[in-house]
Amino acid sequence: MDQPMKHPGIRLSADHRLPSLRASRALHRLLTTAVLAGLCLHITAQRQVLFNDDWLFTLEGNTQLQQQHVTLPHDWSIGLPTDRRAPMGNDGGHFVAGKGKYMKTFTAKSAWKGKRNWLCFEGVYMNCRVVLNGKQVAEHAYGWTPFEADITEALRYDAENVLEVYVDNSRQKNCRWYTGSGIYRNVWVKTLPMTDAIGDYAVHTTKQGSDYRVDVDCRTAVTARLTDPDGRTVAEGQLPLTVPSPREWSPQSPALYTLHLRSTTDEVATRIGFRTIEYSAEKGLLLNGKSIELSGACVHSDNGALGACAYKGAETRRVKLLKEAGFNAVRTSHNPASTAFLDACDSLGLLVIDELYDGWRTSKTTYDYATLFDDHWKDDVDAFVRRDVNHPSIWCWSIGNEVIERTEPECVMTARRLAGRIHSLDPYRPVTSAMCSWGQGWSRFDTLMAEHDICGYNYYLHEAENDHQRVPSRVVMQTESYPRDAVRNWQTVTKHPYVIGDFVWTGIDYLGESGIGRYYYEGQTPGEHWERDHYPWHGAYCGDIDLLGWRKPISYLRDLLYNRGDGVHIGVREPDGYYGTIKETSWSVWPTWERWTWRGWEGRPIDVEVYCNATSVRLYLNDHLVAEQPVADCTARFSLPYQPGTLRAEAFADGRRVGTAVLRTAGKPAKVILEKDEYPDLTFVTATVVDRHGTPVPTPCELTFTANSEILATASACLTDTIPYNIRTRATWNGMAQAIVRTTERLDVKATFRALPSANPPKK
Repeated sequence: MDQPMKHPGIRLSADHRLPSLRASRALHRLLTTAVLAGLCLHITAQRQVLFNDDWLFTLEGNTQLQQQHVTLPHDWSIGLPTDRRAPMGNDGGHFVAGKGKYMKTFTAKSAWKGKRNWLCFEGVYMNCRVVLNGKQVAEHAYGWTPFEADITEALRYDAENVLEVYVDNSRQKNCRWYTGSGIYRNVWVKTLPMTDAIGDYAVHTTKQGSDYRVDVDCRTAVTARLTDPDGRTVAEGQLPLTVPSPREWSPQSPALYTLHLRSTTDEVATRIGFRTIEYSAEKGLLLNGKSIELSGACVHSDNGALGACAYKGAETRRVKLLKEAGFNAVRTSHNPASTAFLDACDSLGLLVIDELYDGWRTSKTTYDYATLFDDHWKDDVDAFVRRDVNHPSIWCWSIGNEVIERTEPECVMTARRLAGRIHSLDPYRPVTSAMCSWGQGWSRFDTLMAEHDICGYNYYLHEAENDHQRVPSRVVMQTESYPRDAVRNWQTVTKHPYVIGDFVWTGIDYLGESGIGRYYYEGQTPGEHWERDHYPWHGAYCGDIDLLGWRKPISYLRDLLYNRGDGVHIGVREPDGYYGTIKETSWSVWPTWERWTWRGWEGRPIDVEVYCNATSVRLYLNDHLVAEQPVADCTARFSLPYQPGTLRAEAFADGRRVGTAVLRTAGKPAKVILEKDEYPDLTFVTATVVDRHGTPVPTPCELTFTANSEILATASACLTDTIPYNIRTRATWNGMAQAIVRTTERLDVKATFRALPSANPPKK
């Protein structure tokens, strides 16, 4: 049996069990973590170089992708058409996988001589072998964890070096969502001195009054200097450092400091944050001593039209979208996120449940992690924790999700070993996993849940009150919930201190799990995504935010519930029968839109919802009062005959108007409005077709994008679109489409349009 390291001040029992839940919570109350937001392995720019340029890629057996020059990150699957027969199936979005080879020739730098040199791979999906000058220097199976290759002995300084990376994603199915294929995250060359190198390290702090004491787990003797967010030195000298009253990190104020470490031969600088985490059934979750309720979202790791590619700009944009939608926390379901995503959570302020696995020893798909678990679990846990341990945004580790063997006694031992290994590497954060029953009984999981510090419930928050009577010390969070249950779930969170938050499935639409969250019309393929394929569906429509970044009306409702904001938003429920009789699925909400354009429905009833924090709402159609309705659970509801024109909602609190929202009927398409969301590496250009008054036109148009820079992808939010994402022409969906372009100076992007016939004319 693997014996975990002892936690400071806690005695392990003879069978190497984890500390009791009570002892573990006591430890978390006493200890805090100052955590890093650095690059892979926390190394400075002087010691590393990006190795992303000038690769030659070949896809075995595919004439379209022979000898293609690529820049990393790269996902070969996203650039190919979806295929109903593709082995990835509906789980992987019907994309093509296979085997690929990456080759790069390079000259070793003179600065590398006499140093230890490593290739650092942030993520390769999957089953990877690395060969340098004919010598295998690394292999790595799991597609979500980072790994390194020591290339010191294989490097040539008197000749060109040939690097080959072989990737095998042909064994399908190996996942339940879209993974992409290839070297989808960054690659670095890291150069370290032969002696006194500062390698992996974890920064720990304890709070003493209003001050913090900073120390570092490091094998090399170092001195330290700390600078505040404005660059001013606030502490320096031998470790540990005492930092007087630093600004604490939180979602509202994500203050990041910079810690400089120096040895006799090496120097490192990286950002850190100060914050404390406490939790108990009596007080709930405390961040920096203050109560916080987690308004959370689950997210998968793809970037929509970019596939699995973890561009820094794309990862930053996802975090920004989640923050703007009112979330204060995220769960990286069901795999470690990229370093760029976690860096953005650190800097923008989003708490993270960092998740390692979807499953353990029993398979959910034929070639998933169950085939690797026994041989690789410990190395993958170590790579996971050591890479991420120093991020201030991460407050909790998750070791699994709805594991198949959850009712078997051996599962308890697996959880104990995983949690024990994590606590041996990081004794400061709690461990959870996401649990569901699906008809197997609920109380039978008590023994398994006792191996966790915090218990994650998937869709079973209704069991929390009974569980609290049975296990009053248990701290609970709903790690997945149905989108339509927002009101009920938030009422439960705010009612009970032992329920610390709710994480909706999901925050953003994603690729794979094709058809989850869909609604459909009578006569179309019925049923849930797990029951049958629903091709051409290739993604999930259960997000509060769609694939382009547009917030669905449910997002505004959830934000108002969670954050008690003061906005006013109108959602128009699609009339049942307009395109056909609407059928919902488990993760769907009724199709609701921010539009007042329903040609052919004149005089027939249509339902309108107004979301706000007010006491009542007055609704006007063409300046005539329709009705005034009270607001309950942030929603006022109306039914009226549809007529084109202007719909206006005015919200009132205690007789005083506090906000207004307006929708107008669109005319014919007249022009395209482009909005740019710019980042150093990427620019997202969202195109909206509008009429001559600037009102978005929901009927489909064909857009063709041109740019003076590389267009990496185009997209609409339609998850049944079969046009590959690397094509420059795209049909709008609900009036919008998007191009993603490499950012350059004086970037110029244009879009031209032509109207298309409506695919679904309204029913008469």
